[in-house]
Amino acid sequence: MKAPSLATTKWRNEAQLTENATILEDLIAEKCDQDEFTPRIAQVKGKIMSEQTVTAEASASRLEAFTRAFNRGRQHWRTRQHLLDTDDLTPGELASITDVATEAKKILKAGDAPLSVLHTRTIATAFYENSTRTRSSFELAARRLGATLLNLDVASSSVVKGETIIDTSKTLLSMGVQALIQRHSASGSARQMARELGDRLHLINAGDGWNAHPTQALLDYFTMSEVRGSLNGAKIAIVGDLKHSRVARSNIRLLTRCGAMVHTAGPPTLTPIDLGKMGVIVHSKVEPAIENADFVMVLRIQLERQKQGLIPSIGEYRRLYRIDSARMRLAKPEARVLHPGPMNRDVEISDELAECSEKSLITTQVTNGVAVRMAVLYLLLGE
Repeated sequence: MKAPSLATTKWRNEAQLTENATILEDLIAEKCDQDEFTPRIAQVKGKIMSEQTVTAEASASRLEAFTRAFNRGRQHWRTRQHLLDTDDLTPGELASITDVATEAKKILKAGDAPLSVLHTRTIATAFYENSTRTRSSFELAARRLGATLLNLDVASSSVVKGETIIDTSKTLLSMGVQALIQRHSASGSARQMARELGDRLHLINAGDGWNAHPTQALLDYFTMSEVRGSLNGAKIAIVGDLKHSRVARSNIRLLTRCGAMVHTAGPPTLTPIDLGKMGVIVHSKVEPAIENADFVMVLRIQLERQKQGLIPSIGEYRRLYRIDSARMRLAKPEARVLHPGPMNRDVEISDELAECSEKSLITTQVTNGVAVRMAVLYLLLGE
């Protein structure tokens, strides 16, 4: 699609330019006599106009780069209806996400005005489980692209009266919604819904039970790629509650296909028996898993697992599996640590490591989440 012209972008800044100039006129008038006033105003207005023009040109350039990345990637995404997991993404689709997300991040970093590329689209979110990062990230991404956003309040919806998630999605479809972002506690619920909906609506899986969380894996991949480039041959350790982690599963499916060597470590009671069949090297101790690793991905330990008898105690888990600066010295000197959040500080990861700017990529993951989800929404819904 065609990006707005430079003239259009400059027009959008005209009101702010006029306001700035008026304020400065008043300030200068207070300090200058009449002979000085006119040339000083002309000088100030010229300076403001020059700065605003440079800003408008840079903004337009970023938008054009974003649009070009979309146009290149759209050919790979043209036939995709849903994003349910990472296991069926083609190399072209994955490269397109990285390409578009890179340009989206530049727009976000510069603080450019929201775009209008999805202004004709209506996107609904339905989170049947609690979420802070994922839901907020998707909402920001949709709004930054100009889409109309409908947030389904599950607690007060017809779902509490017994309506199925399939019927809810059909209701949204009848209202003109083009895409649904859904999180549900049942593993496989996303694929079930996709079969029911077919090509009538785009479905994005924001997490289904223990099964999958594709956009988290994509933002993790993007974050690591920014640091290392290609992940082919990289050693990536995933540490924690592997049994109940949809983040681990989607990451493993994606990273192994990209040529990464994935090692896992966690208590035997929190490690699936057949995890090795996914192409990873399974360890019961954390040290061999993170030795010479390029990246260490720490998973949240759900504190209720102690009540279920799956770990002896939080203190024991901390002693055996917590990732801290001392343990990170086993990894490569340039190794970085990731965490999908929310964190249990000083349980699965030490506070000082989480806050270490030289080692931690955790806040970068949050920033990249918005950019990656902008890319996903644009590639699925853009024209």
